[in-house]
Amino acid sequence: MSLSRRTLLAGGAVAAAAAARLAHGAAPSNAPRFSLKYAPHEGSFRSRGGRLEQIAFAADQGFTAWEDNEAAARPIADQTAMARALEQRNMAMGVFVASMPRWSEFRPLLGGNDNGDRERFLADIRASVDVARRLNAKHMTIVTGFMDRKLPVDIQTARVIDVLRRAAEICEPHGLTMVMEPLNTLVNHPGVFMTTVPQGYAVARGVNSPAIKILADLYHEQIQAGNLINTLDGCWDEIGYIQFGDNPGRNEPGSGEINYRNIVRWLRARKFAGVIGMEHGNSVEGRIGEERLIAAYREIDAA
Repeated sequence: MSLSRRTLLAGGAVAAAAAARLAHGAAPSNAPRFSLKYAPHEGSFRSRGGRLEQIAFAADQGFTAWEDNEAAARPIADQTAMARALEQRNMAMGVFVASMPRWSEFRPLLGGNDNGDRERFLADIRASVDVARRLNAKHMTIVTGFMDRKLPVDIQTARVIDVLRRAAEICEPHGLTMVMEPLNTLVNHPGVFMTTVPQGYAVARGVNSPAIKILADLYHEQIQAGNLINTLDGCWDEIGYIQFGDNPGRNEPGSGEINYRNIVRWLRARKFAGVIGMEHGNSVEGRIGEERLIAAYREIDAA
């Protein structure tokens, strides 16, 4: 979906007025809270300062959640400072990445013959338990690695399910949920094992644990398969987290082809109360782009 001409004009006027206020040092604050838990991430509001300043700005704009893929790699002091800032602003913590493939090496092969890849994955999960505790996070992203082109897919699927059952045993006592992210192979991540939400559904059913669910990143799913609302509906019982991003470009809603107004209507009808990660860029750089980002989420939240 593209934003209507009226919306674009209104958004431009809002952005211009906001830029004028900011030029005089008066940042907007205490805006109405969004009805859903959209979660910006570091970089969404880069012009406002560092991570803690961006969190404060996001809260003032009405956002009630935050997402930080890189949190596990940050110093412990930074993790605790971020958690404190979110708690002070009554914001929920979204996902951080617990285990991520080594893109340049096309590893791990969680369904391959090398058990070392699976053991390293489990070590990542064990280390991430402490990260989640410090961040007050309930969900963490995992990517199930790459395909081994020399092995049948069914054998790999069984091995992935087996290692995720072991990972679930690590997370279940702590009330943590790992969310598997299917990735598109057509634009961004050729060769990955998990490519669609329905494939994630089959794996989650095989694991059969509350500690393993699907991260439905609608940018990736639109590229790989489309049919978003029907896919969400069919796989809903195993979806634990959602991320937005328009296509093409992976920027804010309204910058591409996805009808996010209808997605929001559907989620609201489902009474979805979880975090929605804003895992995308801004189509325009600088403060004008940040104001456009906010206006885009106001537009879809009004659906």
